[in-house]
Amino acid sequence: MIVITNPSAISGEISIIESLFEEGLSLLHIRKPDFSEIEMAQFIHQIKIEFRSKLVLHNHHELAEYFGITRIHFSEKDRKNSFDPARFSKPCRYTTSTHSIEDFNALDNDFDYAFLSPVFKSISKEDYYPKENLFAALKSRTNHNTKCIALGGIDSENIKKILKNGFDDVALLGTIWNNENPVKQFKLCQQIVHSYLV
Repeated sequence: MIVITNPSAISGEISIIESLFEEGLSLLHIRKPDFSEIEMAQFIHQIKIEFRSKLVLHNHHELAEYFGITRIHFSEKDRKNSFDPARFSKPCRYTTSTHSIEDFNALDNDFDYAFLSPVFKSISKEDYYPKENLFAALKSRTNHNTKCIALGGIDSENIKKILKNGFDDVALLGTIWNNENPVKQFKLCQQIVHSYLV
């Protein structure tokens, strides 16, 4: 199970992030599209060094080496325009975003996993709905080298449906950050995922 940061800053965010890691969060995607390089560096600097190996950087990729981050995410646009593994001096693991099964199937083997979204109506983005039934689309999956991660509108009510229908894992955003108790919500979702995957 993956968590993506809220796009904008949230009160007590670093403390919540560290609690999520302590509760067993395996990967945190840092997606702060409006952060400058300095703001991003300040944000990462506040996260304990022991958790850096679990961070995935969405932008300001040049900070990865400085902070010892070895996971880099490329948006769909960046993947199509500027993806070049050679620009990273140390070996990294790459992830990306897709919005159709055709795009997902066309990915090369450079990517560990890719988000396929939105599966449901988004919790965090207004008026962001699925353009097609991604459960039906997933039946046309031909790319089994890249893990397919469901994103968009996922909460404790629908996680099982996702895991039963061919997705490899889930990524959570709105259900965590729009909840008055993000850590409690994470634990609930995590429990459902673990009970299904056992």
